[in-house]
Amino acid sequence: MSLSPEKATELKQIIHEQLNRMDVHGKIREVLAETLQEEFRAESQQLSEDDLMKALRRRGIIDDVMKELRFMEDKHPTDFTSTPKPATHFIDKEPRTLKKTNIDPTRRYLHLQILGGKAFLEHLQEPEPLPGQVCSTFTLSLHFRNQRFRTKPIPCACDPDFQDGFLLEVHKDSLGDGSRMADATTMLSICDPVHLVLIRTDTSGEITLVASHFLEWRSVLGAQKGVTSVAVELLGVGTECKVSAGVLNVKLELYPLLNQTLSQEIVKTQLTLERQKTAEKERLFLVYAKQWWREYLQIRPSHNSRLVKIFAQDENWINRPVCCFVRPLRAGRLLDTPRQAARFVNVLGYEKAPVVGGGGKQEQWSTLLAFLCRNKGDCEDHANLLCSLLLGFGLDTYVCVGTKGKSVAHTWVMTCGTDGAITFWESLTGHRYVHKPINPDDPPLVEQPRPLYPYRSIGCIFNHRRFLANCQPSDAVELCVFDLNDESRWKPMSEEAIKSVCSPGSTASLPPFPPLCSSLVDAAAESNEIELQLRVLVSEHRKDLGLTTIWEDQLSYLLSPALASYEIERTTGISAGNEEFQDAIRRAVPDGHTFKGFPIHFVHRNARRAFATCLRSPFCDEIISCRGDQMRLAVRVRVFTYPESACAVWIMFACKYRSVL
Repeated sequence: MSLSPEKATELKQIIHEQLNRMDVHGKIREVLAETLQEEFRAESQQLSEDDLMKALRRRGIIDDVMKELRFMEDKHPTDFTSTPKPATHFIDKEPRTLKKTNIDPTRRYLHLQILGGKAFLEHLQEPEPLPGQVCSTFTLSLHFRNQRFRTKPIPCACDPDFQDGFLLEVHKDSLGDGSRMADATTMLSICDPVHLVLIRTDTSGEITLVASHFLEWRSVLGAQKGVTSVAVELLGVGTECKVSAGVLNVKLELYPLLNQTLSQEIVKTQLTLERQKTAEKERLFLVYAKQWWREYLQIRPSHNSRLVKIFAQDENWINRPVCCFVRPLRAGRLLDTPRQAARFVNVLGYEKAPVVGGGGKQEQWSTLLAFLCRNKGDCEDHANLLCSLLLGFGLDTYVCVGTKGKSVAHTWVMTCGTDGAITFWESLTGHRYVHKPINPDDPPLVEQPRPLYPYRSIGCIFNHRRFLANCQPSDAVELCVFDLNDESRWKPMSEEAIKSVCSPGSTASLPPFPPLCSSLVDAAAESNEIELQLRVLVSEHRKDLGLTTIWEDQLSYLLSPALASYEIERTTGISAGNEEFQDAIRRAVPDGHTFKGFPIHFVHRNARRAFATCLRSPFCDEIISCRGDQMRLAVRVRVFTYPESACAVWIMFACKYRSVL
């Protein structure tokens, strides 16, 4: 295989720098001196090149050089292309083997190595896990310019043993420059940070967000030989945002090395100018937002009580304009339709932001990577993600901020059709509602539409470009007219002002959204595992009641079409296949027998938790605890996978028995 002159030059440069770093020339001189003194004292004996190579090989110097010249990476998956070991069953005391990874010598890479963690004091008393023991684990995820990686799970400890490397391509955005290597000046202008998110998975599978940190990597541009090591302090999230969660030791290295490095003063000056520019943009936007708010209150004093949310706090408690949390997001081939996107967002877990102590709700709008890593979040996180996905599908979409029943603050999503039709999307359930406004001036005899949606009031709507506050006499959703171009009904913010702080290229906004990743869950294997666990739990429960348990596999299999039909209906709104299921059950249940079935849906894969929930239903408990002549039990589990390893889990318990008069 022949190399182009450019690639050959790059390769020679890499080898030359590596030889200098290892001081190979000095080692060769030492070996040469020793060999001449000890082995070749006779004046008549000539020292050949082969003799010198043998001496170098005996001392292991050649092997060391060859090892160092390879680009190494952990054999364990650091991206989302293969399935890692189950987090809660991880224990690995074997030495880690390394393998080569191919790099393009015409492209520039940032090699980011995690060389361990320190001072995670919350886990100071964490015992050393025994081999095979279930333990809590840490997983570190990172995102940089449309590239996502993660470490394999490691046991939680005060000094966690993070040992992973990530090869991040530092590419350009402009068209036509894709094949040209980024130089130091170009990289200095790339303001996207490396977003690090650390999560903890406990022994029951519950995920907790530990830290979310934006790493400024450009200090490596001014480092000698393009290599620098930094201690990254990770702060907690939410109410613990001022408390240190721990420290990561990070090594940054550029491949190939820069022909001309920048001075540290230039790098510091650039970062300082960016911070000043960002602060000035944020100051000007704040001044504008205050003036806009004063004008809004002058329209009607009661506007002061409406939910017009201009700013929101992220997981690090940094105030950001709400428009920053939404951006068109394309799911590639992972999601095919807007309704499938709504189903995907629906199966992500719902959890309010944790708070220490009592009191009201702790509001926290997560960045997208933190939300996806946790696989759960509040209604705002779901609404922002759904809005972004629908924008990616080309729909005119907005996040709505208002209230639902009992005046509880809530967010949901709205799409505007080209024909003026307004559709509400509930991101927590996947339900869709068509909005038909009620005209309060109509005569009493005129029949008004009855709203089916749970929403009561609406204060504002927004997406990545627009922010509009409701200035109609009433903020009741059923009375609202959604003519967004009528400024007498909807007061807009300046799109230019929003763009100054929320556009993707703005240093004041959040970095570009990470791409969605395909599921790592084997749906069939997971379905079988949960089903086996449920059979054991049911048998134990009935044994405690003094009942025997006989399973009928054929009846269990016949429940599959029903579960598939339920998922199709949740995704598309269309019910299909129920007739065939009912016909099969009629054939499987003899005359004089009774059949009972109970389907239930979960968004987690914990069999014990699911069984405990099922027992709280009187209908399910009646089936599981059923007594009767020729009584047979059946259970079927069907796991439907979605991006980010989100799962919709359908479980159906059933029984048939002979009816006795």
